[in-house]
Parts: sequence; structure tokens; C-alpha cells
Amino acid sequence: MGIKVIITGATGFVGEGVLLECLEHPQIDQILIAGRRPYNKSHPKIREIIIPDFMDIEAFTEQLKGYDACFFCAGISSRGLSEKEYRYITYDITLHFAEKLASLNPGMIFNYISGAMTDSSEKGKIMWARIKGRTENALMQLPFRKVYNFRPGFIKPLNGQQNVSGFYKFIGNIFPFLRIFIPNMLIDMHDVGLAMINTVLYGYSKNILEISDMKLLTSK
Repeated sequence: MGIKVIITGATGFVGEGVLLECLEHPQIDQILIAGRRPYNKSHPKIREIIIPDFMDIEAFTEQLKGYDACFFCAGISSRGLSEKEYRYITYDITLHFAEKLASLNPGMIFNYISGAMTDSSEKGKIMWARIKGRTENALMQLPFRKVYNFRPGFIKPLNGQQNVSGFYKFIGNIFPFLRIFIPNMLIDMHDVGLAMINTVLYGYSKNILEISDMKLLTSK
């Protein structure tokens, strides 16, 4: 029997990359895209729901039932935001959605895209890192079968990705050069997506996955 997954953030860079990997993977049977905007891609595996406000999801309860995993890739840069604003988007909304999924799908695996240098102590000087750390810690307390927090660094886009900012296009262009100098901060989008899928298929010994862990998982 194949796997059914929910993906958030499919109109963003990481979410779209993970979605494309899921579409290609033979053991992913069904994908529910949950987002504020339509993805506008037709595929036999894809179902889609538009959720205008992730803090008000009661109307979507039935559609969110029966899934094996959630790949939560929605997120936003902290640039230009106050700590209160960034905490609401990154922590409050994520936890609200995750708590609902945990109640509907207690056997679910929840994969969260966090970030390199996230602060698990929640006490550091970098605002976004503290809040990401708080989010990771709170997610791991929820009654999912397993929670995995992914901490990618610089990501090389997949061929065919549409939602790629100028920054990530630049990263893709100089990826071979960067690999010489900072190999431990680089990862292909293919590896991020496949590692997420493989946590569902095979599990992993750690809750927090750095780039080295993701690369290890792709060898399964």
C-alpha cells in the first residue's frame, strides 16, 4: 500500500521541490496540497484544498483525515518582521495546524522544514533561530508517531522548479564552486525531498536532521 501525504508551502521554494520529489516517487500514492494559494498543477496524485486562514481550519477537518505524513514546508523570512509577527507566523500557526493533524491522524509522521543554525535552547541572540527552536521543541511534544525537524542550509533547486527566487537561482549556478569551500552547508533539493519521504518509509534515529543526516537518508 502506498503513502498518503499532506504538503504545505507548495507554492514556495522548498515546498515545491518536496512536492516534485513526491510526484516522482513510486511509493507516494496521494498528495494533498494544503495552502492559501492554488498550486495550479494537475496530476493524478494531487488533491488540493485552499485554506485562507490556517488558524481557522475546522471546516477542513474531514479532508485532513487519513494521511500518513505531513511535510510542513510553509515558512517565511524574518526580514522586516518584529519578533511578535514572526512568532505568530512561524510558531503559532504551525503549532495550531500540527495540533489539529495530530488529533485527526495519531499515527502520522510530521516533518518540519526548520533551518540550519536553529537554536534548540530558545535562548540565543538570533530572533528567528530562537523561534524556530521553540517551534521544533513544541512539535516534538505532540502525539504524532514521529516528528522530524529538517535543517537544510543552502539548497540547489531541482530542474523544472518554478518558484525559485533570484538568490536560489544564484546558489544553483555557483553550486559546484560552493561545494569546494562549504560542502557541509550545501544540499540538493532532491536530497531534501527524498530524505523526507524516507523518514516515512524507514524512520530515522534522530529528531533533528542536519544536512549530513539528510544525505545519509537518501542512501536508503
